[in-house]
Parts: sequence; structure tokens; C-alpha cells
Amino acid sequence: MRSPSLYSQDDPITAAMKPPLTETEAERSARLYAEAEAKRISEQIDEDLREERERLKKKKGDVKLLLLGQAESGKSTLQKQFQLMYKPNSLDQERSSWKTVIYFNIVHSLKHILNTLETWDDVLDDDAEAHDDIQSISATKKLRGNGIADQPSPSTSLMDGSVIHGSPNSVARSEADGSASHSTSSKDSSALQIANLRRRLSPLIATDSQLADRLSGGISVSGSGKGGVYVRSGWQARTIENALGKIKPKRPASATNDKRGRESLSQDTPLDPMVQETGRLLEACEEDIQELWSHPTVKGLITKRRLKLDEWSEFFLRDISRVASPEYVPTTDDILHARIQTMGVAEHIFDVNIHGKSVTWHLFDVGGARGQRHSWVPYFDDANAIIFVAPVSAFDQYLEEDPRTNRIDDSLQLFTQICSNALLKNKTDLLRSKLDSGLKVRKYITSFGERHNDYETVVQYFRAHFLQVHRRNNENRRVLYTHFTSVVDTKATQRIIGNVRDSIFRGYLQSAALV
Repeated sequence: MRSPSLYSQDDPITAAMKPPLTETEAERSARLYAEAEAKRISEQIDEDLREERERLKKKKGDVKLLLLGQAESGKSTLQKQFQLMYKPNSLDQERSSWKTVIYFNIVHSLKHILNTLETWDDVLDDDAEAHDDIQSISATKKLRGNGIADQPSPSTSLMDGSVIHGSPNSVARSEADGSASHSTSSKDSSALQIANLRRRLSPLIATDSQLADRLSGGISVSGSGKGGVYVRSGWQARTIENALGKIKPKRPASATNDKRGRESLSQDTPLDPMVQETGRLLEACEEDIQELWSHPTVKGLITKRRLKLDEWSEFFLRDISRVASPEYVPTTDDILHARIQTMGVAEHIFDVNIHGKSVTWHLFDVGGARGQRHSWVPYFDDANAIIFVAPVSAFDQYLEEDPRTNRIDDSLQLFTQICSNALLKNKTDLLRSKLDSGLKVRKYITSFGERHNDYETVVQYFRAHFLQVHRRNNENRRVLYTHFTSVVDTKATQRIIGNVRDSIFRGYLQSAALV
């Protein structure tokens, strides 16, 4: 007797799945299609699971690198250097979108200059300088008492002497009156020049909010500070998409070579009419911008530190004739100097050759403002290395979100909580410039005391403080590498990136017990 089949007619499941005897041809076709679709979905799930296992297996060898530091410390500029070193074509693809950023940087800087001039009534009143300094010192002590050394009040001996030691004669009084009259006339003329420049530049200044909306997508962030606009990861593509929403894209004649199409994105992408109009306004206003930038009142306010501009402002305003040219295309140096604030966490992926082996690096660039630092937490656990960027030139600056906190103090407090692998002391070029101009560190950092105010003494003082913080708080026993640089200096920064790459490779060898 033959044994019953595994799928015999007596099997209740088989009986339940058996099509009814009255099944029509249409019902049969629908059933077979549904069975085939279910099989396809099942096989697709199996394939996805297999790919996920392969991806996780491969990702075990990936490198996770965090860029941390306060806002405006230079993290995003360092990310651009990584991009330039390991993925240069992607920077070329983004070149057209950086034109929008650079135009925004220029217009926003001009707006800041004109607003500051308006605060001082468009004149530089030397007679009120001592009075202004006394008020500034008093206000600074109230706001920033712990961050700045107590400063002696300006001496009043000369003022007292002018009263006690005899009265001026009539000739001297006449000369003084004439001098005062000439000074007043000169100031009125200067103020009139600035008023005319403000009027002529007003159409250009009006594009400030339009450029900000183009970059941010119209999303505003409370307390965005002087940077004026925050952007999320992928803003370059969205900037182009926002432009495409108003104009039809120009399609390449042939799409057969997809790779070539991607590489020529900056050439094939249609130009944003709003950005084009801003470029025309810049060209028309070039002489007025140069006149404003070189105006004695503006230079005087900068010298007396009543007008404070960021390094990117001066970089572009000094070279406005080139940027305002109709044929202007942002250079790599322009992109490195361009400033836009990061919101949230942006991941950048690079394939890095480490001694003959290609390793995928995941570089995470984070927003550094105080309100965004909570977003860093999930990225610490499996990070291979952390680069902490500290702007050593910021000893005379205070946080936008907290005017009572010195930026160097904030960097030290932040570094205390993180204790990274690599410490990058950024903006050394600006530090040299400030020290050469006579700015005293002890005026802002009381513990600096009476040390020499030269570059080497200052950088070693800051280095010692960060090393001390690392020794006291290095619970995970991370090795610390310190570097002094300016991240807009491509050669110097790429040497440092090479050192970071090699230190990570040594870590791999140690974990494999090869060294």
C-alpha cells in the first residue's frame, strides 16, 4: 500500500487553499496574480534583509567622525576641506548654490555696516570717545563681569588741568571756535555722503531677506543671531529647487551619460532670476560699496571697535570688484570663506584611502549654538574620533545667545564635557592680526595676567588650559592631538586631516593587536 503524500487531499490546509470547483477563468487569473505578487513581495523582503546584513557587515569597518564646537568656530569650513580632499567633484557641483550664500554674506554685511552707522548718527564723534568708552566699560562690567578684567577708568587729569591751569586767551578761543566750526562742517559733509550711499544702496539691501528665504526655504529660527539664517543638510539642492519652482529647468541635450550630467550640474542648472538680479545690483552698486567700505567714518568705527565685522565680511568686501563682476563664479577660496549657519546634524560620506584600503568615513557636522547641542548626544556612542574646533581668536568675543559668556570660556566648558581625540585651535591668522593691532588678552581673560601679549605666549596659554581640562576629565582615556591652524588655509588643514586619518589607522591596528 502506498504511503499517503505529504500534500494529500486529506490535508485540511491543502483542502482549504484548493480553489473552488466553480472558479471562473477571471477568478483564476486574479488568484494566480495575487499568489505571484505575494511571492514577489516575499522574495523582495528576503533580498532587503540580505542587503541589510551585507550593509551592516560592511559598516563595521566604517569610520564615524564627529565635528564639534561652538557656533562660528569653523566646523563647516573644516568639513569643506574634507570634501575638497576626498570628494572634490561634489564641491564643483555645489558651486552655483554657493553664489547665493556669498551674495547674502555681502548684502548682510552692508546692512550691518549701515545699521551701525545709523546708531552713531553717521558720524565718528571723537569728542565723545572718552564718554562712550566709560559707558561701554560700565555696561560691559555689568554684563560680563567674570569674563573681562576690571579696567581702570580713563584718566581725567587732562580734563581737570584744562580747567585749573588758567583760562585760554581770546585768540586761542577764536581758533578753537573756528576749529570746532570746521569739524562740524566736515562731519555734516561726511554724514551727507553716508546718507547718499544709504539711499543708493537701498535696492541692494532690500534683497537681504529674499536671499535669506531662498537659502532657508522661508523657515526662520528664533535667535539666529548675526548670521541671519540657518540651513539644514541638503540646502544646496533645495536652493536650486526653490529657484526651479519659479522657472522651468533647462534639460541637457543628451541624458545618456549620467555621470557627465552630474559633473556638469553647475553649468546645466538654470540660473535663479532673483540671484541674477542681486548680481546686477551688485555690479551697479560696486563703486558705492567701495566708497562705503573705504569711508573714513567706517574705518574709524572699525578701529575704535564700534563696528565689528566677521572675517568673511572683510574678505568679500575687500574684493568686491571681482565678486560683482557679471562673469563671477565662486572660487574654492570663496566657498571656504562663505558663511552660513548649520542647523541640526549633517552627515557627509567620503571614501578614504588608508594605506591601500578604501574605508568609508561618515563625517557629522553639527550646529554649535547652545540650543542645538542636545542633538549631539546620539552620535557619541560609536564615534571613532571627535574633532573639537576651538576659535582661539575669539578671546574678545561673546556668545550671540548669551552676551555674558566669553567664547573662550564657553569652548573650555564645552571641551570639558566632551574631551575629544583631536583639538583644532582654529583662526590663528585672526589671532595674530588682533595681537598685532595691540589688542590685549588680559583685558578679556583676567587669568592671563601680565604675560607677554605675543602670539606664541597666547597660543601656549590656551593650549595649556585645554590640556589641563583633558587630563582632568578624560574618563575614556582618549588620546588627544592638538593642532593650531586656520581652516581656510587648505595646505595646512589638509596636513592635519592626513594626521587625523593616520591616527585613526593606528587605532585600527591597536584594536587588532597588530601594534
